[in-house]
Amino acid sequence: MTDIDVAELQQRLAAFAAARDWGQYHTPKNLAAALSVEASELLEIFQWLTPEQSARIMEKPESAHRVADEVADVLAYLLQFCEVLGIDPTAALADKIERNEKRFPVPGAPELRDRHSSE
Repeated sequence: MTDIDVAELQQRLAAFAAARDWGQYHTPKNLAAALSVEASELLEIFQWLTPEQSARIMEKPESAHRVADEVADVLAYLLQFCEVLGIDPTAALADKIERNEKRFPVPGAPELRDRHSSE
């Protein structure tokens, strides 16, 4: 992991796009489409692998590089999408985790048992 934060990455991506006058193309619709395409390219790497092969994909430098590049592309488009719509991606993720923790409680956790008790 690096110490680069999300806001810094978003600023670098915005500057990169602005220097090339790409802002006109970075609409929410286009960025969502590009994100989907890049996610599909990531999936393509794994398409015909067995579960065991997919678990070992990072062991080979050539496949590890491909996976890392596609992950970078997915993240880049997601961060640009968030920037255009004013979404704080880390806050959105934290909120979603909190909702999921309530929606999907740990089986056997005290709050689950208490909810179904007759007391």
